[in-house]
Amino acid sequence: MNSKQYDVFLLDADGTLFNFDMAEARALKAVFEINGFAYSDNVLSQYRAISKQLWADFEKGNINIDRLQSLRFSRLFEERGVHCNDTTFNQEYLLELGKGTFLIDGAEEICREITAEGRSIYIITNGIYQVQKARIGHSPLKDYISGYFVSEMVGFQKPDIGYFDYVFSQIACKKENTLIVGDSLTADIAGGINAGVDTCWFNEHNAENLTDIRPTYEITSLYDLRRFLR
Repeated sequence: MNSKQYDVFLLDADGTLFNFDMAEARALKAVFEINGFAYSDNVLSQYRAISKQLWADFEKGNINIDRLQSLRFSRLFEERGVHCNDTTFNQEYLLELGKGTFLIDGAEEICREITAEGRSIYIITNGIYQVQKARIGHSPLKDYISGYFVSEMVGFQKPDIGYFDYVFSQIACKKENTLIVGDSLTADIAGGINAGVDTCWFNEHNAENLTDIRPTYEITSLYDLRRFLR
């Protein structure tokens, strides 16, 4: 499919610009060690399985963000037979997670190129506000971002049309001149389709699309976004 040029790029954060897997693994290990609990790769695998299901429930609107944060650790502790206050542990985890500014390959370069051509970048994320504010603020991307929209503050989460209605009420751009870029078919791409906006699936690991969600474009490297600039 031929590519067109866009004035505004709505970029997802985790898994698109930021290497969330690295940040998550580092934060979980750090907090386990702070609390004197044994840590292993198995802990991370268990946590990720629990977290994946809870985030899916969140996208569907079945639970809110506070419930998600509480359940992910209470369930992990129950599975591992660990006794700890999940609320306190979660706060420690969020602080560590906010330090994880690891970037996906090409993130800084492509953001620099987009803004150098007079285009605008906004981050759209379902992440936790406290964490995203810290990570964005401590990352080199902050100089290229015109703003960010965190679902916790918006009051809706991707892919809800209410989330995107809010975003477009806050930025001066027409939908036809905007491109949504993200790694999640169910949140970013489905949300963009619901909102009537062109979408670009960042499929870094060249996974097979087993859904009926069809993005406008698909890329495997952030450098491929250059096709929308020239």
